[in-house]
Amino acid sequence: MPENTIALNLRRLRKANGLTQNELAEKSGLSRAAYRNIETGRSEPRVSSLQDIANALRVPIQQLVEPRRRLRAARFRSNKRMRSREQILVDVGRWLGDFSDVEDILDDRVPYKLDDIRSQLRARKSRGEIAAARAREVLDLDDEEPVRDICGLLESGGIKVGELKVASHDFFGLSVAAEEGGPAVIVNTWDRIPVERWIFTAAHELGHLTLHLSDYDISLTDEEKQHEQEANAFAGAFLMPDVSFRKEWDETYGLALVDRILKVKRIFRVSYRTVLYRIAPSYRGPENIWVRFQRDYRQRYGRALLRDDEPNALAQDAFRASFPEDRSAGEPDKLSPKDFIQDRLSRLVRKAVEQEKISLDRGAEIMGLSLQDMRDLTASWVG
Repeated sequence: MPENTIALNLRRLRKANGLTQNELAEKSGLSRAAYRNIETGRSEPRVSSLQDIANALRVPIQQLVEPRRRLRAARFRSNKRMRSREQILVDVGRWLGDFSDVEDILDDRVPYKLDDIRSQLRARKSRGEIAAARAREVLDLDDEEPVRDICGLLESGGIKVGELKVASHDFFGLSVAAEEGGPAVIVNTWDRIPVERWIFTAAHELGHLTLHLSDYDISLTDEEKQHEQEANAFAGAFLMPDVSFRKEWDETYGLALVDRILKVKRIFRVSYRTVLYRIAPSYRGPENIWVRFQRDYRQRYGRALLRDDEPNALAQDAFRASFPEDRSAGEPDKLSPKDFIQDRLSRLVRKAVEQEKISLDRGAEIMGLSLQDMRDLTASWVG
């Protein structure tokens, strides 16, 4: 173990938790000087001291002593600088390592099916939409079929899907290139972000994996506007293919704009913003479609939508009671976390445990469960 591994891990975890050295020393029951000497690498800590620090940080002691894996070919952007950025990358690296270990143990890998799409595209304005149509074709979706299970669909295409819960309205997800154990899409499933946004993020990151491998450099933090627009266009066309979208949109012709948006979004299990993205290019009204929708919604419900809100027409009282403190708001007929479940890793872990290729302890570690929760999970398995 490199001499500075513990010091580097302590500094990263402390900052991710928003603690000063003095605060973490106090939580750990150590003197300020003793803690500083450990974090700066001036003294070799006792195991008992490391355990106290790990307990204060609420992490396994292994996270303090193991060298972290450095992800480099990852695409990680957020609207603001995040103090937890480095910790997120470490968590994702660890998750990818565990996932790859189980794949290797079982000799069970799914080939990446979308790798060739980028080379088939020409530089044109509609690259995002064309790539999305090609991706749907490769994944055996027809022109009218909605995406009912995006996690399962991506996993069938050789893309690992993972979750993080990060308390931030400015970070929705990231993706990792194939050379780092991916391709992988990781979504922020914090409960204040609607499930519809989780689904859009997964499709958006798939767009980047398909179109923008030059962006996969962890040292890059700024967005490239054109690439973001293409990924948004990809996500909209992937989740709502043109043929079926036009059919459903035309069938709502007699409804008010707000009702049309909310009905179509439910059909396709997407955010209202995704529907607006799709109709914006062809909209010919006297004002911007986003302005028009916001105005009509405000007239209908007496409130404007904030940036991170989704309308909740079915539970108006609860929406108003929590607004604006609770910015999760929700969706009309909102989806639940059960509509966003990645299950390939759990399936592989079950096979490895049942075939006695990994221990129950290792299975719990990979799944992020306590040993008791892992025992409960195994007891619930059926054929």
